[in-house]
This record gives sequence, structure tokens and C-alpha cells, in this order.
Amino acid sequence: MPYNAPVTDLRFVLFNVLGVDRLHELDAYSEATPDLIEAILDEAGRFMRDVMEPTNAPGDREQCQYNPKDYSVTTPKGFKEAYKQFAEAGWTSLDAPTQYGGQGLPHVLKFVVDEMVCSTNLSLGMYPGLTHGAISALYEHGSDELKDTYLEKLISGEWTGTMCLTEPQCGTDLGLIRSKAEPNGDGSYKLNGTKIWITGGEHDMVDNIIHLVLAKLPDAPPGVKGISLFVVPKFLPDSGERNPINCGGLEHKMGIKGSATCVMNLEDAKGWLVGKEHDGMREMFTMMNEARLMVGMQGLGLAEASYQVSLEFAKERLQSRSLSGPKNPDGPADPILVHPDVRRMLMRQKVLNEGMRAMALYAGHQLDLSKAHPDADVRQSADDIVQIMTPIVKSFLTDEGFNNSNVGLQVLGGSGFTSDWPIEQHVRDGRITRIYEGTNGIQALDLIGRKLSLHGGRLVKSLFSDMTGYLKANPECAHRDAFKGALGAMEEAVSWVAQNAPNDPEQAGAASTPFLRLAALTMIAYMWVRMADAAQKALDAGEGNPEFHKAKLISAQFYFAKLLKEQDWLLSDIKDGKETLMALDDEQWAL
Repeated sequence: MPYNAPVTDLRFVLFNVLGVDRLHELDAYSEATPDLIEAILDEAGRFMRDVMEPTNAPGDREQCQYNPKDYSVTTPKGFKEAYKQFAEAGWTSLDAPTQYGGQGLPHVLKFVVDEMVCSTNLSLGMYPGLTHGAISALYEHGSDELKDTYLEKLISGEWTGTMCLTEPQCGTDLGLIRSKAEPNGDGSYKLNGTKIWITGGEHDMVDNIIHLVLAKLPDAPPGVKGISLFVVPKFLPDSGERNPINCGGLEHKMGIKGSATCVMNLEDAKGWLVGKEHDGMREMFTMMNEARLMVGMQGLGLAEASYQVSLEFAKERLQSRSLSGPKNPDGPADPILVHPDVRRMLMRQKVLNEGMRAMALYAGHQLDLSKAHPDADVRQSADDIVQIMTPIVKSFLTDEGFNNSNVGLQVLGGSGFTSDWPIEQHVRDGRITRIYEGTNGIQALDLIGRKLSLHGGRLVKSLFSDMTGYLKANPECAHRDAFKGALGAMEEAVSWVAQNAPNDPEQAGAASTPFLRLAALTMIAYMWVRMADAAQKALDAGEGNPEFHKAKLISAQFYFAKLLKEQDWLLSDIKDGKETLMALDDEQWAL
């Protein structure tokens, strides 16, 4: 079955719940009228279904091919043509700065398009996805000369970008990198080193690839404080000369096989400093944080695609009779949709997917407010919320995106385990999302060890203020008591961490993963309160499709009755502390 973009749900969340249709009242987003947003939703859904999706399964089977003779990489058949259409249609420039050819539209619309891209062809979507991060890093930190040289072609999609961080001896701990940069005396630098797991490091879809590379200068201090950021093009823009940054091979992966994941060797490659010396980690985090939000949308996109397939299968697959009596008396059996266990799996997919979508778009909306709202206090609060939501969106959407794809495979039974159906590819593709751009365990440590205490706890206070503000403004809101209980659990968890972590960092480490999950469930509860309120308001006003809004109310009930209760044991896990985690001696592990 072809992908069907969840336009109705997206429109409901954007307009009825978040008020994104009012962003055009801000000067920066004056062109983002409701009519334009509607057109983007419809056209993006059509484009991804008709252009991106047909290349997905064939690309997985064909994979990228490496030629060691000239270090070249060939992408699967159809990728180059689909990418060209993607760029020409303007999807690479949607929220990019207008002064370099971008459309300057709200970032939340990029979130919407990212979900659709990842539902239809995650591998192909990786190339423009990483390019967008390179655009942001150069725009934020590059000199005017670098911006003028690279941004227009990156934004148009004529060129693509990468971020070259990881090396064979180090992953997350980038202070251990060995790549070196030496001044050439003319403002450029000579770079040497090896980078691994570089998405889009080499491919045949564009004329030039622009690498953002972390390396250390000769006088660099040790650790992360000695890292600088450089732009290293495949072809030098002024002369067209081939720069010696070459692909040394492709990784052999369980998924995203149409995405070229490369080993990149720099051998006296020419590059230029981005920003300040030894400030590379801070500058790269502009790209990294954006990538983390994008990866969250990858998890959601795969989960949505898997849900659509498993729902249609459950409607058509006949097996056994309903426990309450035949529902398809003229047929040999009932569709499996009638069985409670199948409905449990489908409801979990549906309700979590819709909650995760709302949570991610909430973060995207806050990102836009942080950039464009005229009130400095609103901008600051919104930025606080984006910072604390980034690890939550990245981790929870990829954890549950993968889980929901697995659940979808289970609905299909044996059929799901075969390549005749697309879900097995979704499962394989989705597994990496929990690992790259910082594993989800690292995201949890960032949340509990850094974000909670940052600026004296201001970030989490801003988030709580937004949630409690909604309760104050809506005294009759749906599921009020359950949501207040969820807020109380999160506040109790924050308090426990504040009391126990400062004197024992291992307590923070032990609590980090359950805390992030508890925070995500609280945020999704907040979204379901707002969605239930908006659905009831639409029903009362006689607006829209009443069955859609009734389904929202039922879905909210399911979330609070069946899914939010996980908070109880998560809070218990946090408060139990580190003792049983850290108790085994080294020699006891193998006994």
C-alpha cells in the first residue's frame, strides 16, 4: 500500500493545538499563512508518496556501491533523479535564510516534511538532512566569505554537506580525536586524519560535497577545548581542483543501505577555519542539536509508515473468530482487527505516534518562537524549552519509533518477517536512530547531568511554567487530575535528582534513562490534554470531521489509562538509586 501522509492529524496539531497558523503574525514568518501551510502539507505528502517512496525498497536491495579505483560511490538507481526533483521542488530550502536563496519559512514546517521524508525513504532523506545542519553551522558561525562561497549552493541542493566528527578510536568522546590542521600561511589549513561513519561523505548525486571537519591545531590544548571546526570541500570552489579528502570504503550496515556511510581520509586536504580557533565543539553543536531533532523525526516517520501498513493488514487479514461472536459471518474468519491483542498493539502505535508527533511539533513551534517572537522573555523561555526538549525528542521518538515498527511487524506475524512487506526494512533502518547523533544513553546523561542544572535550573522551570500555565488558563481541561499527577511525578523525580546527584554523579547516571522516559511521558500527557481539549472544542462547534475528533478523545483516554501509568515504576526506578546497578565486582560478571 502506498504511503498516505497524515495531513489531517498534522493540520489538527499545527492549527487547533499549537496555533502555528498564527506564526504569520510575526514579521519573520509573514509569508507562512494558513493557506500556504495547507499547500505545503498537501504537496509534501504527494511528493514523498510519488517520488521518494518508489525508490525506498529498491534502494535497500541495491545499496550504495564503492569503487576503490577512484574512491567513488554510486547511489542506488533512481536516487539521483529523486534527489534532483527534491531539490528543484524547494524542499532543501524550506526554512533556510532568504538572503542566501532560502524560503525563510518556520522551522516547524521542516519538522513536518522531515517526518514525511523519513516515512518514505529515510536513506535518501539523510543526504539533504545532514546538509541542512551544515547550512545552519555555517550560517551561525562562518565568516561572510565562507557564507558567500557555500550557502547558496547548499541551500539550493546543488551541493550537499556532511559533518565529520567520529574517528576509529573515538565516538562520543571527541576530545580523543587525532585529526590535525596546520596553517598554510594563506588563511587556509592543511588537514590530515581519518573520519568514520560519515553520512553522505561520497556519492554521485551532486557536483560538490562540503565537509565540516573537527580537527586540532598544532597549539591546541588537550581534550574538547582543543577542537576547531573547518570547512573542507571535495572540489575547491575557486579552481575546481579535486581536494584530497577521499572515501576509503563504505560501512556494511543492517539498515539505511541507500545512505552512503563512509570512511573519509584526509591527506593534506585544504580547509578553512569556521569561527574561532579551539571553539569547534560549540560550533558543531549548532549542527548536532539540529541533527538530533531531525533524528527524532526519523523515528516518528518510520513508526507512522509501519502503523499504516499494519493497520491495513489487520483490516484485511482473516484469522479466527471474534471472542464475542463472528463479525464477518459471510467469510471463513474475521479480520484480525477484531482481536483485543491486535487492537492493543495498534492502539499503542496510533496513540504514541500521535502523541510523539504533537510533542515534536511543539518543540518545533518553540524553536520558531525562540527565533522570531518580539518579546525577549518569550524568546528566552522558548529557547529554554527547545534546549531541554532536544534530548527528549531525539531519544523517545527513536526508542518508541523503533518499538512501534517492531510492534507493527508483530501485527503482520510471519508476513512481517519477510521482505515482501516493508516493515522489516523499517525495523532495520530504525535501529540506528537510537545510536547515532549521540546514543540515547548519552542524551539521557545530557538531560539529567547538564540541562536540568543549566542556568540554575531555568530550563526545566520554563518547561514546568508552560505546562502549569496551561492548567491555570484552562481550569476545566481534559484529564486534569491525571495530568497533574504526571507533573507531580516529574517534579518528584527532579527533586530526587537535585538532592542525590550533586554528591554522587553515579546516582545521576543510574537515574538518567528512566528520568528521560518519565519526562517524555509527562510531555506527551501534556500534548494529549491539549489535543483532547481541541477535539472537544471542535465537536462542540461542529467543525471538521466529528469521527476524527471523537477518535482523538478515545485515544487520549487510552493514553492516560494504559500508557502513562508507566510513570509509576519509572519514578520507583529513579528513587531506588544506583546500588543494584553498581554492585557486581568485575570478576563476578562472567560467573
